[in-house]
Amino acid sequence: MEVFVQVFERGGFSQAARAMGMTPSAVSKLVSRLEARLGTQLVHRTTRKLQLSPEGQEFYERSVRVLADMDEAERSATADAAPRGRVTINTSVSFGTHMLIPLVPRFQREHPQVALDIALTDRVVDLMDERADIAIRWGPLPSSDLVARSLGETAQVIVGSPEYLARRGTPRKPADLEMHDRLDFSYRRRVPDWPLLVDGKLLEVPVRGSVRASDGETLRQLAVMGAGLARLSRYHVQADLDAGQLMAVLEKYNPHDVAPIHAVYFGKLGRLPSRVRAVLDFLVANVVVDPGVGRASARRHL
Repeated sequence: MEVFVQVFERGGFSQAARAMGMTPSAVSKLVSRLEARLGTQLVHRTTRKLQLSPEGQEFYERSVRVLADMDEAERSATADAAPRGRVTINTSVSFGTHMLIPLVPRFQREHPQVALDIALTDRVVDLMDERADIAIRWGPLPSSDLVARSLGETAQVIVGSPEYLARRGTPRKPADLEMHDRLDFSYRRRVPDWPLLVDGKLLEVPVRGSVRASDGETLRQLAVMGAGLARLSRYHVQADLDAGQLMAVLEKYNPHDVAPIHAVYFGKLGRLPSRVRAVLDFLVANVVVDPGVGRASARRHL
């Protein structure tokens, strides 16, 4: 197809052969084979000029479009192409609500040709099954075929609203938790209990309460409204702590365990589509962690 287009645009077999580094006879044979396969004559040949048949003219016009589409497809698929296309991100409701969504307008300004599909769930998903390009995950990563880029780490804190603590009392020691509603997640987690450090030893307190929820953002809202105590990532509740809507409790016994945050994906960074690499680089640059408290935050002021 490319040879045929060159023959017409350059006005002859010899000219096309020179442009493509071929011999005139090889170019002629390729065009003849193309005509034989199509069962029609594309080119009228004379000693003085070359002219396309009506079928050849239509085939030429379609060939130009097809070749242009192929060139565009190759450019889009290369790692150094300008980012464009759609990227699917799977993340937790809390990270999506408090970290990712506030950054979306800036990402749109920097990469107007990249569209985002954001799926929020606290359930750990299979990237292949969900057709996700990137997933944001907490905690140690199991061995897998996924590649990870660090976005930092975040600490955990037990919180309750001033209204709840005034009504139910502020727990002063781990045993006091028996008198409190401990808001829990409704799905199986890697660390199902609340770890507390007592006399240098780790104590795991079971989470028992009257309310469970499928995501951390719902638990945060329940805690703010006084439904009970919740143990959540510090970045998730820091704005509530600063505003006085939540108060940290049992900090004396907080083991200050931190959970690493990673963006995970398939493939090596140097071979990623530019659209996926653009999102990863943006997240690494704009999701900021305060190492003093393990608090993640979006770099909104840039």
